[in-house]
Amino acid sequence: MRVLVAMSGGVDSAVAAARLVADGHDVTGVHLALSKNPASYRSGARGCCSLEDSHDARRVADKLDIPFYVWDFAEEFREAVVDDFIAEYRAGRTPNPCLRCNEKIKFAAVLDRGLALGFDAVATGHYADLRRHGDGSVTLHRAADAAKDQSYVLGMLTQDQLRRCVFPLFDVEKPVVRAEAQALGFGVAKKPDSHDICFIADGDTQGFLARHLDDAPGPIVDDSGEVLGEHRGTHRYTVGQRKGLDLRVPAPTGEPRYVLRIEPASRTVVVGSRDDLAVTELTGIRTTWTGSSVEGPWRGQAQYRAHGTPQYATIEAVDGGLRVSLDEPAHGVAPGQTVVVYDGDRLVGSAVIAGAR
Repeated sequence: MRVLVAMSGGVDSAVAAARLVADGHDVTGVHLALSKNPASYRSGARGCCSLEDSHDARRVADKLDIPFYVWDFAEEFREAVVDDFIAEYRAGRTPNPCLRCNEKIKFAAVLDRGLALGFDAVATGHYADLRRHGDGSVTLHRAADAAKDQSYVLGMLTQDQLRRCVFPLFDVEKPVVRAEAQALGFGVAKKPDSHDICFIADGDTQGFLARHLDDAPGPIVDDSGEVLGEHRGTHRYTVGQRKGLDLRVPAPTGEPRYVLRIEPASRTVVVGSRDDLAVTELTGIRTTWTGSSVEGPWRGQAQYRAHGTPQYATIEAVDGGLRVSLDEPAHGVAPGQTVVVYDGDRLVGSAVIAGAR
């Protein structure tokens, strides 16, 4: 099988490529250039898309003696991920740019180009378990390493896309991956995991947003409408936030206040108690099913953060969207986040959260 491996420059994609080579596949490595100026992206241990990372990926490809290319997706990345990130915050929502990158770049643009060039599949170093069945269908499951499971960020993939994907690290834990990399002589064997947002080089998300969005002040109010303070831009806040409110009026009970919702049209941030944050029903839009749609209602689990704890829920497809009724209240659920629904360890689908109550 001809496999195109997306090599980020980290240890996971390096070992994914090595495993495919060892299994006898015809492997080609590709690194994605996501900025016209690579120095503008985070470098070192905390990055995933920097110039340094591309060099690390090339060195691994040389060790494996496989072809290696750098593909320029800077324009696509800017439009689909960076511009979307800014627009979502402008609208008072909280996006997940890494999930958006998977959806629009790694498993759409790269897959489309790879198939056009004659490759059979695209592989990555994601920790997720893809199971193939006799009827040609595939199902996506959580990885063997629960601590590293990344199925959540793959929840937007369709059945057609999943059929063309390979995740070689589905059955191993991270220490084993590092040991394999060490045995193969990869310089990335001890390279720390990437995290944070790659296109915000200094890690200052608020500063990045302030350079792209209006820092216009507005009121911070409670649910009764009483003005408690003033903010310096709604993009500086997200639902569930407690720190940095700098309120002039303390709560009558002395308890901390949290951001309950953001109203960008009136430039208002509404705050309240932790109890006021509790929600038991989520509504989702832009639903994606990894297989056939499930009308429901059915019993499953819902996860609304990449590293969140799944919660038992009743799930139902409604009017092209998704309704998730949680068994227990959740706190800090923000519009713009993605809710991913599971049946046991099998990922069933996902939706972008439009509302919670």
